[in-house]
Amino acid sequence: MSVAPSSSQGRRVLILAHTGREEASKVAAEFAQAMAAEGIAVRVVTEDAEALGRWGLPDAEVVPVTDDAGRGCELAVVFGGDGTILRAAELVRDCGTPLVGVNLGHVGFLAEADVDDLDYTVRRVVARDYTVEERMTVDARVFVDDREVARSWALNEATVEKASRERMLEVVVAIDDRPVSRWGCDGVVCATPTGSTAYNFSAGGPVVWPEVEALLMVPISAHALFARPMVVSPTSLLAIQVIPEAPASGVLWCDGRRTYELPPGARVEVRQGEKSIRLARLHQAPFTDRLVRKFDLPVSGWRGAAAQRHSEQAQAEASPAPDRTEGV
Repeated sequence: MSVAPSSSQGRRVLILAHTGREEASKVAAEFAQAMAAEGIAVRVVTEDAEALGRWGLPDAEVVPVTDDAGRGCELAVVFGGDGTILRAAELVRDCGTPLVGVNLGHVGFLAEADVDDLDYTVRRVVARDYTVEERMTVDARVFVDDREVARSWALNEATVEKASRERMLEVVVAIDDRPVSRWGCDGVVCATPTGSTAYNFSAGGPVVWPEVEALLMVPISAHALFARPMVVSPTSLLAIQVIPEAPASGVLWCDGRRTYELPPGARVEVRQGEKSIRLARLHQAPFTDRLVRKFDLPVSGWRGAAAQRHSEQAQAEASPAPDRTEGV
């Protein structure tokens, strides 16, 4: 689908890619060429420009890798896996530019499209035919001797982990300033609904539909009588304190990208983030269908009244629609 040149005037998209993968750079450059052909300006960050340029990047605006990189762009299109999307989230969180991911990774739960759907993605972006969802984040603060020494945020999860594989981490956890339990463990995951299918899932936590507002706390390999995942109010305050007298220190990881050391006695507080991340949706299939497709879940045998309709809808949205404008 194409649009009149006048409707593209002043439009700009940010393109980000996992440049460590040649295929991601190649497909991102092809997408940039398609945008330029439609009169839509392209922006890339400095660390991606050379890799994309080897595949014929059109005249593009090159900007530094800062949290302002997405400002003025209507969309940030990301080529890679969930890790690349989390990297992109760092660049657009402050300016609120929506993200859409094209998956070249493995599961790619945050991605909205697959690499085989590139033409379909181009048409939807050109036509502005997408919706935008607000996704909850978490803010994390680190205290040592009741003094704040660090703060960060995460889209998926903030995780307190042991710093040394030889020693178990001793922590006491609290909800809303009330102690809940003490664990000897490998760590504790504090996740959002968006992150429930990431580290939280691997740690045995529940899958939470993205429209549900909640915070999750999940112990990792805890040696304790009570060591169950907990789902609490989005307004709750989660706290994990490294036992002062324990010999092992810890580390805070935010989305597996930003890390902070936690000496014995350090306390991490996690609460709902002040800023959300905006994810663009190209498909309107419900989260249940996405869960089944991404994890390849066995669903044969279901004979619900709407089974056929749901199956047909999923097939239609999984296959790009033909371009009806060809030859017009």
